[in-house]
Parts: sequence; structure tokens; C-alpha cells
Amino acid sequence: MQHNKNIQWPEVSAPIAAAHPRKRQIHGDTVIDDYYWMIDYFKKGQRSAEVIDYLTAENTYTAAMLKETESFQEDLFREMKSRIKETDESVPYFKNGYYYYSRTEEGNQYFKFCRKKGTLDADEELLLDIDHLAEGYAYYAAKGFSISPDNRLLAFSVDTVSRREYTVYIKNLETGEIYPDRIVNTEGAAIWGNDNQTLFYTAKNPVTLLSEKIMRHTLGTDVSTDVSVYEEKDNTNYIAVGKSKNGKYIIISSEGTLSSEIWLLDADLPNNDFKVFQPRRNDVLYTVVPLQDRFLILTNDDAINFRIMQCPLDKTDREHWTTFIDHRPDVLVSDIEEFRSFLAIAERKDGLTQLAIYDLNSQEQHYLDFGEVAYTVYPGINVEYNSEKLRYGYTSLVTPSSVYEYNMGDRSKTLLKQQEVLGGYDQNAYKTERIYAVARDGVRVPISLVYKEGTQLDGTAPLLQYAYGSYGASMDPSFSSNRLSLLDRGFIYALAHIRGGEEMGRQWYEDGKMMHKMNTFYDFVDCGKYLIEQRYTSPDHLYAQGGSAGGLLMGVVANIAAAQYQGIIAQVPFVDVVNTMLDETIPLTTNEYDEWGNPNESDAYFYMKNYSPYENVEPQEYPNLLVTTGLHDSQVQYFEPAKWVAKLRTVKTGDSVLLLKTDMDYGHGGASGRFDYLKEIAMEYAFLFKLEGINH
Repeated sequence: MQHNKNIQWPEVSAPIAAAHPRKRQIHGDTVIDDYYWMIDYFKKGQRSAEVIDYLTAENTYTAAMLKETESFQEDLFREMKSRIKETDESVPYFKNGYYYYSRTEEGNQYFKFCRKKGTLDADEELLLDIDHLAEGYAYYAAKGFSISPDNRLLAFSVDTVSRREYTVYIKNLETGEIYPDRIVNTEGAAIWGNDNQTLFYTAKNPVTLLSEKIMRHTLGTDVSTDVSVYEEKDNTNYIAVGKSKNGKYIIISSEGTLSSEIWLLDADLPNNDFKVFQPRRNDVLYTVVPLQDRFLILTNDDAINFRIMQCPLDKTDREHWTTFIDHRPDVLVSDIEEFRSFLAIAERKDGLTQLAIYDLNSQEQHYLDFGEVAYTVYPGINVEYNSEKLRYGYTSLVTPSSVYEYNMGDRSKTLLKQQEVLGGYDQNAYKTERIYAVARDGVRVPISLVYKEGTQLDGTAPLLQYAYGSYGASMDPSFSSNRLSLLDRGFIYALAHIRGGEEMGRQWYEDGKMMHKMNTFYDFVDCGKYLIEQRYTSPDHLYAQGGSAGGLLMGVVANIAAAQYQGIIAQVPFVDVVNTMLDETIPLTTNEYDEWGNPNESDAYFYMKNYSPYENVEPQEYPNLLVTTGLHDSQVQYFEPAKWVAKLRTVKTGDSVLLLKTDMDYGHGGASGRFDYLKEIAMEYAFLFKLEGINH
């Protein structure tokens, strides 16, 4: 294929990283890594001038190569921003006597968190002005808003670095005072005991960033005296603390890929000890939903797609569990939203989400109907236990995000809010399809498509293929007003529901991880091949995009199917799998063993070495590549994409373009403001349009 199709790029010399060979020896295998030194910035906890100089040189090169697109990027930014309703308000939700909502104002990047007492006609209380708090910060993320049971105090958490290390603050909503209790290095949520004095939070290891302990803090006491109420000994598990919707229990959850464990505490007695619900067992996951008269348990115990069981409030061991809703091989049960008289059960069937309503009194069940070929539905914010009204979200590739209220008693439905697309949006001007590619092993892989009516399906249209394919995370069809900038210029967008997600059930995930990981990569390549065969596009016009673990996918695809793609965008890509998984000091590594395998074991080592993008760069023509990362990224460290690009520069052949853009202020999620992130999207789109010869 012709990777540059006569596209003119500036004649600028690309930076060449220094090579400092380091030998890796394990399982009788020796590998020389010329760029391992790039980890120094992270390892030494100080700025390595050589690392910063290299990243800066790459940024300078990327800017020079894309310079002629700068005005187009600015136009794209303004175009996408113009579709966003700047002065807006979320749908209020009712909790404990107050309506809570957030609102945004024109020109401001962040939001204001507010409430009204008793009625929406009441005076507004401004609880937090994030626009004001974020002043002076390049990055500012606030989350975990937690109101005390007496409605007087607000706990909230802030990250100003973008490494997901949150500091918890407590504000007195009556006086406006921020208390001196300042809890650093947390996961970001603080949960109130019913005494309005006690907070539970998740503490992180400052080096590995793993969640290790659940701590108890009493207002007014020195944070250094906080008590550890739970410590996780298994470094492959994540832990968290929350509160049941009925307000009766503080709940600690410990969960890995293969097993989980729940601990409970009476929220009225916050100084008592937590008690285990059911000790963890190998290959058994479970979550607990407290009702008034029993516990419901969502578990995969002898049920790969999960079933719902129940037990008495005072007898929670496995021997006391009985079936509530039995396992169905074709239906994955993913979540339960509990109310006093009803359950809303989130499920997956045939690759689509669905909602079942279960009446606890009549024991009757019915489903909501949505009427589109590809869509996403999910429970929304439902904080009131004593309610018959279910909030749920709905979206598709052509339907803007919508919030509905469904009366589970009389089965009436009300649209509360739909995302407004400024400048006019005609849903009928776009078409969505659901098709199936057949992978090389005969498995049918769903693909969700969207394009503008009138787009020629004769192989000439540019097509952007997106996927993730890891951790059981399902990439469901959803609307994006930013994507209209692609569709309106003739692009088709294809969302490939490859193995490694859970779109088609739990087995879909099992078949795309560990020693089956190659299925993920082959599925993506075979979906691309099918799109070409069906004349949606051609290799000269096919592009791929993925981020994080989806960036790993991009790296593998670049190695094994280079000729099939004209260009690839790899966002914060996890491309140095072996070296990262061998280093337990890197954040999240040990949590990932059940996803990728532990390379300290020979079979796992050689399997992941066989696909790891960094290990498998070879002399060949690669697609045009745009790689993005963030210097403060805690999920995929900046040095993975930096090493990968450095190696590609010295090994690849041909004249395809290779660009690395490092954001020196942000981390894994990019910019925190509601407009700044559009600049990166504008750059990515400009890269695609440049390759297609589209300049306006």
C-alpha cells in the first residue's frame, strides 16, 4: 500500500533517542533494551534532563510536522466546542430532603455543585465552586462528593497532578469552613458513618499507587492517628469502601479478576469491627445488595454469566445462599439497582445491554424496550431507596445521551433530559448498522457502524475502526457530538466489539485474556479485513484508534497487519508489556497478573513476549502513527510509548510518518477541563484528515 499517497509533509529531521543498552535475562532468554533508561524520570522521583529533552524534542518535531494543520486544528476545536451547550445543568436527583445537581457556565471549564432544599423552587445553595477552586492549576479533578447523614458536612476529594492520588477535604455547609482534617493519598471517596463524625476512606501505597488499606477517620482528630480497619494482603486485588443505598451498612469490597470478598459494618456503629460476608474463594466473584429483609448476592459461583442468590441478614455464609434468579447461558447479569419494592437488573444479551424490572411483591419481571439496532442503556443516579422511579441513561451512535425516569409501578416513561447539540443536529441524517465479521477461528464478532446518509459504500470512504478489548470492559455504542466532525467529512466510524470485553458475555472476556490474548488482536484485524471485503473502505482509507490497553491493541496491529491500515492513533498505549509486568514497583502491575499473566512464570513470559509491541518492532513499513502520552500518567507510564517510538524510529522502513505527543501537564485521562481535551481530539482528527487530503 502507499502509506503517504502523495501527501506532502514538511522536511524536518526526526529526533533520534540515545541508546543505552541494558540486558534482561530471564527464563534462559536474553534481550537487549536500548531505551530502558527512559524509566529514570519515574524511578528516581526526579526530573531526568535526558528524558525531558527527548520528550521535548519529539513534541517539537510533532508540532513542526503538523504545523500546516494548526489553523485547521483551531477550526476543528471551535467547531466541536460550538456544539457544546456551555450554560447547562444536570438532572437533579433527590436525596435525604435535598435536590442535588451540577451546573456549568459559559466560558468556564469546570462546574458548580449545588443543592436545593425540599423543592426545585427553593433557593440554591452553592456547595462547591470548582471553577473557582481550579484557578491556577493546569489540572484539577474533584470527585467523591459525600454528604453527611445530617446534611451539614460535605466530604470531597481533589487531584491536582493527574496521578489519581486524591486529597480528601471536609466542608461545613452551614458555615462554609473547610476543616483542617486533610487526608492525603487516597482513592478519592470518603464514606460517612451514621454518627456524622466518622469517615472511611481507601489509602494508597505512594509508590505503587495500589489501594492497600481502608482507614477510619474521626472528625477533629489528627489524620496521622487514623485507624486501619482493613488491610489487603493480596496485591492482585483492588479494594474500595462504600455505603448501602438503604444507609444501613458500610461495605468494604476487595476484588481481583478471579475472586472477591465483602466485609460489612453497621453504619450506626462505625467504631465496631467489620465482619466478612463470605470468605474469598478461588474463581468466585460476588457482590452484595442489602434489602430490608435479606441480602441479594450477584455471583459467578457455578454460573459463568452470573446469577442472583439470596440469604438471611444474619446468615451470610455460602451454605445459606439460595437461588433468587437462576443462571442463563445467554444472558450476562451485570448489575442490580435496588429499591424497597423493585429491582432494576442490568443485563447483556446478544451483545446489547438491557434492563429488567423485578417487582419484589408480585415477583413479576418485565423488560424495557428501546427499538434501535445498536444502543446502550444503563442505570443512572438512583440514590433514593424508597422510590418507585428508576433513572436510566440511554444513548446510541445516533441518539444523544438521554436521561429517562421510569415508573416501575405504572410502567410510564418520561424523558427528563437529552444532550443538546447546538447548531442543529438531525438524527435522521446519519445511519447506524450492526454487522458481524467472522474471525479466523469462526467466531462472529459484532461491529457497530455509523456514517452520514449519502456516504458512498464502494470502498472509497475513509473509515476509523475503534476498539478496546481488555478487562471485560465493554465498548457499547454511544453518541459523540465531536464525532460529527469526522462523519460530516465522509468518515465511517466502526466500533469493533472484540473478545477481551464482555459484550457477548463473560466467556467473551475469558477468551480474550491471559493465554488467549491473541484472540483480541486477531478479532480486530479480521474486523478490519471484513470491512474492506464488504466495501465499506479499503486499506488506503482504513484507520485504527485505541487507548491504554486499546493502545496495546494498536501496537500489536501495527506489527501484524501493517499493510491493512493507512494510519493508527495510539493513545497512552500500554506497549511495553513484558518489562512493565516484570516490575512490581510500577503502579498497578501486580493487579494485572490475572489479566495478562505473570512473566515470572515461563509460559506467561514467552506468550506476552510474543505479542508485546515493543518486543516485536521489526524492519518493515509501518502505518502512519500518531502516539500520545502524558508525563504524569499513573496508569500507563510515559516511558512505554516513548521507548516504543524511539525503537520504531531506528528500525522501521519506508516513509510513513511517526509522531509522539507528550502532554507535560496531564496524566492518563488527559485534560481535566471540559474544553481543553478537545484540542487533543482536534489534533488527532487533523492527523487523519491530513492523510486523507482533507483540509477544511
